[in-house]
Amino acid sequence: MDDAEWERLLYQLRNGDCTPFLGSGACVGTLPTGRALSREMARRWGYPYDDDHDLPRVAQFAAIKYGDAVHVKRLVCDELGAAGPPDFLDPLEPHGLLAEFPLPVYLTTNYDDFIHRSLRAVGKRPNVAVCPWNKDIPYAEELFGSEAGWNPQPDAPLVYHLHGNLQDPRSIVLAEDDYLEFLTSLAAEGVGGGQQMLPPSILAALTKRPLLFIGYSLQDWTFRVLFRGLLRAVPGIHRRRHVSVQLAPTLDTTRADVREVQRQLARYYEDWRISIFWGSAEEFCKELRRRMGAVS
Repeated sequence: MDDAEWERLLYQLRNGDCTPFLGSGACVGTLPTGRALSREMARRWGYPYDDDHDLPRVAQFAAIKYGDAVHVKRLVCDELGAAGPPDFLDPLEPHGLLAEFPLPVYLTTNYDDFIHRSLRAVGKRPNVAVCPWNKDIPYAEELFGSEAGWNPQPDAPLVYHLHGNLQDPRSIVLAEDDYLEFLTSLAAEGVGGGQQMLPPSILAALTKRPLLFIGYSLQDWTFRVLFRGLLRAVPGIHRRRHVSVQLAPTLDTTRADVREVQRQLARYYEDWRISIFWGSAEEFCKELRRRMGAVS
């Protein structure tokens, strides 16, 4: 990201013209990473294969082993729910930083309630909804039938969990079958469908404002499938330029090779109009704070 891209992003954040999109990397230091969680659950469940870092595949194995996918989801929710929230007063904590901006909608694929808590910590009154990606998840009809749902405001923003939350283990997208059902439902609905998975205010957040991805990896299957699915269901995402905070690829090679992979990934995702900040969520927050004048 060059100076012009930082200037654009900071202007958009300060004027509410941005939609944060949070992934698991935004919780590093508070919750285990997806890989760490996958390896721990694989150990507990006796997962016998080498790809124990792949949580959807490990969870699929467990669902077959126990014959009860909801039971597996409850075990994962118990594991994640045992951790307390991060320190939202920490100037480099992503949720606390994002809560300071006058943004009307926050999207997340995380199961935790950290963004909701961070918004309440700064005196806002957030409303929370879960994407009804399967028939067992009720559509938040009362919320989306009210002004708070169809026209969220910065002082009462809307937090939308695309992949479910810890309060309802049935709602979380976890195993491979869940991801397939989520994407199938998204493709079937489309922009002209029933608009239950993506209500009008969520569609507006995806198409009328640029997205700021924090906590995802461009090499991660989950991110690629999710964003490609959204591109097909919501073509208007192409209209704005987005920003994604990305850790540098981990390779057993020289630094020059890593930089070359970074360039290749940047070229690949340029077709999706995504600019990349290479670094952790904490490093991104530090640079953003510096440009805001809050950190020297």
